[in-house]
Amino acid sequence: MQTTSSSTLALAGRLRTLGDTDLGVLLRARAVRASGIDDFFDLAERLLDGSSIQAALTTLDRPSLTTLAVLGQLTSGSDGADAAAVAARAAALGSPVAEETVREQLSALTGLALVGAAPDGASPENQAAHGRFVAWAEVVERLNEWPALGLPSLEQLATPWSAPARARAATDTAATDALAAEHAFATTMAVVELVAEHQHEPARELAKGGLSLPDLKRLATAANIEPEQIPALHGLAVRAGLVALESGQWVATADAAPWMLLSTPAMWGRLADAWLADLPRDVRDLLADHTSDRWDDEFESLVSWLYPAGGEWMRERVSTRVREAELLGIIAGAAPSSAGMLLLNTGADAAAAAMARLLPREVEQVYLQHDLSIVSPGPLAPRLDARLRTMATVESHALASSYRVSLASVNRALSLGETAESISAFLGDISLTGIPQPLAYLIADASVRYGLVRVGSDNGVTSYVRSTDANLLGAILVDQALSALSLDRSDDGRLLSRYDERTVFWSLSEARYPVAAEDASGEIVPVSRQRAASPLPPAAVDPTDTIIERLREASPDAPQDNDRAWLERQLDAAVKGRLTISVTVTVQDGSSVDYLLEPTGLGGGRLRARDRKADIERTLPLSHITSVSGAV
Repeated sequence: MQTTSSSTLALAGRLRTLGDTDLGVLLRARAVRASGIDDFFDLAERLLDGSSIQAALTTLDRPSLTTLAVLGQLTSGSDGADAAAVAARAAALGSPVAEETVREQLSALTGLALVGAAPDGASPENQAAHGRFVAWAEVVERLNEWPALGLPSLEQLATPWSAPARARAATDTAATDALAAEHAFATTMAVVELVAEHQHEPARELAKGGLSLPDLKRLATAANIEPEQIPALHGLAVRAGLVALESGQWVATADAAPWMLLSTPAMWGRLADAWLADLPRDVRDLLADHTSDRWDDEFESLVSWLYPAGGEWMRERVSTRVREAELLGIIAGAAPSSAGMLLLNTGADAAAAAMARLLPREVEQVYLQHDLSIVSPGPLAPRLDARLRTMATVESHALASSYRVSLASVNRALSLGETAESISAFLGDISLTGIPQPLAYLIADASVRYGLVRVGSDNGVTSYVRSTDANLLGAILVDQALSALSLDRSDDGRLLSRYDERTVFWSLSEARYPVAAEDASGEIVPVSRQRAASPLPPAAVDPTDTIIERLREASPDAPQDNDRAWLERQLDAAVKGRLTISVTVTVQDGSSVDYLLEPTGLGGGRLRARDRKADIERTLPLSHITSVSGAV
């Protein structure tokens, strides 16, 4: 096994041979920060730092840790071990594992820079398949400290999982699926309301993170849920790409409107697929491997056992995803549902098809009532619900939804381009009870009054409000609910505001005035309140890319002078670390000779060192040295 400084030397050499892609994967997996890293030696030292190693070990599952610990034991004082030897030793400890699995684990550990290639001449490409491996001394040292820290020893790591002895409750699949469908439906409908409310009005993001309290309460009221439930549901909408952050505000995206026209199973499928896609690979594999088990306290114990160094970090990662799974009906009562199993093992399409058989059947007709309310006897087909929302306000959205028509809601529909005839025709088509007389009168009255108040813009600088009804215009001027618009009467009788016409229009609309927007020629134009979030700005520079760029600048590819600089850097590290190294030197006849040396000085283009085998002092020209490697 290599000494501490020789590990750095060997690891730095390996890191230098990695391509940008593999190097980037390593840097991200080990969460390496850019500060203090100027060359590959700095990077190797950072990766072999005790705290960095411990952080990497927390992400490893028990089988990988066992393989790493076994390799450390086998390679202590040796020139490495291959996958067969590691598998044999693990089996002797009571943890049998296939040789191919061990080989894959060693390859992954090498990718994390926890394991290196033993100096047996194998190329990096062939190392994983045929070579011998060695655990870095620093890694073995850290593992040897584990028992004192309350973490398992090698023998304990190799001990199989033993579930707590207790009676296992039988899972009623039908009951689980029924409860899962209730959760899936309720969550999907709540997300619909959240997205619709974001279309209506953006929500402000606090500087410290999270939604502002007024917006939190507004969204909770719209979705008819408690405010503390909003963050989890909002997270589902964000993950599915239905709302996005733009200039400090959460706004519905361009995908939101098409999503709201999908069937309920398809809407759920997108939310579930986004949940699945966002799962970290280790959590996804863990959940997929246990779709036949209950995700309860025993499962949490298994997670703690499987990730012995992960501690609260891993348990929280899993429990957070399990809570979201409960919301979506992926599990119910801690048991994976049929749709949840398919989601994890097959994919979102199969899961949505299974959930479709469980969700309530959508309806396409409603009851129009004399009190101007509209009652849907079941979940209204989304395409009908979306249009009905333009002319009625949602009062409740559940198995039996209710809506209410008002003068303001009809005005809103008219402002979107509807007419009295189109509104009446649509409501008549979906009504099981015809159109009640009070509703017909309301639609007709709103149509007649619509446009009595007009809002427009003067050259895009200021907006104006005008009306042929002077009394109505006077009421608007003194309306305290509109005081924020700072309206002033102009010489031509109009009301002027410094705010844009959309702000003025929607303020008047919410105040229930019969307002319409007009263009420069005085023609009424439709106005939509919805606005989609713009494409996200380019991501900030990845710190990993910064590190790689800095490393490449310090050690560019292939130039001969860079190879010479790298060789001198290795020799300098050997001198400072008082390492024993193997040096290959070209002699006069062109042949090569290997020396086992203890370097004592470097300068004037020469290396001074003690020859371990011949027990003499040597001075070698740097120009004749062709390679340097750590000795074992």
